[in-house]
Amino acid sequence: MTGHRAERLADAIRGILARVLREEMRDPRVGFVTITGVELSADLRHAEVYVSRLGSPGEKAACLVALNRAASFLRRAIAREADLKRTPDLVFLEDSALESGFRVEDLIDQIHRDRGDASEDEPQDS
Repeated sequence: MTGHRAERLADAIRGILARVLREEMRDPRVGFVTITGVELSADLRHAEVYVSRLGSPGEKAACLVALNRAASFLRRAIAREADLKRTPDLVFLEDSALESGFRVEDLIDQIHRDRGDASEDEPQDS
């Protein structure tokens, strides 16, 4: 299997899951979830699905539990829509990249504020 085929398959799985979560999932714990990525194993038998959801840590944890419990339902939806010999097993994981990005942005803002305060205290050379 080439990397290109795995990328196309991962993108197809992401699209199918996004549609099914939006249109067919009825579990209120899932809420508004975004699929940020799908990584397939080399043999294409396992897929790690990364998701992001706004909310409290408890709401995020409940969302992951609900998605992992619904994995067989979601896998059947993929099998229905994709023409595959074998549909990969799904594992849903939290994508913390968004939160990490917000944290880095906050740190950069703090540095700028600290430098701004320090530069106001220092005399300006003319």
